[in-house]
Amino acid sequence: MSYRRRRLLIGLLLVVMSLTYSITVQQGWVKDDAKKALHTAQTSQPGLYTVKQFVDGDTIAVDMNGSVEIIRMIGVDTPETQRPNTPIQCFGPQAADFTKKLIGDSKVRLQADPLNTNRDRYGRLLRYVYLSDGRLVETELINNGYGFAYILFPFEKKDDFYTAMLAAQNAKKGLWAACQVHQEANGAYQTNPAS
Repeated sequence: MSYRRRRLLIGLLLVVMSLTYSITVQQGWVKDDAKKALHTAQTSQPGLYTVKQFVDGDTIAVDMNGSVEIIRMIGVDTPETQRPNTPIQCFGPQAADFTKKLIGDSKVRLQADPLNTNRDRYGRLLRYVYLSDGRLVETELINNGYGFAYILFPFEKKDDFYTAMLAAQNAKKGLWAACQVHQEANGAYQTNPAS
């Protein structure tokens, strides 16, 4: 058998095994121990990081190989809770709490954006933050009205985030119903100070 055929056969076999396993899990034919093993495999993959601190709604600190890195989420801006010389803003604590509950004690996968810089002016890593189930934290924040699309800089998901923000605004979700929102001269959105 040729090398190419052998590779094709192995690839096909892996696909069949994966599909068979997926079907058995969906049908409930797999015992809890196997489900736990699958969950462990999904959450202990290389590239998944433990969150050490929730700074605010759009910023977390993760353990990257023994070093703590501050991660600023790409493309989302939540009302402030920690900025020096800035009062806590309307819906800031709620956004921070939402991020903390959404991520919980799960590990996160980080992804850079090819159109954006690696770090912001404060030295924070700029990353998309994915949950182990594949959901994007930034999208969850915007869809649920906990943050704004932060479109002042280029990034691949800019149009998607802006569209999601308009949908949340039209549906009066979260801060869109609870706060006075204004757009600054530079295009960024802000909420009024928390009462």
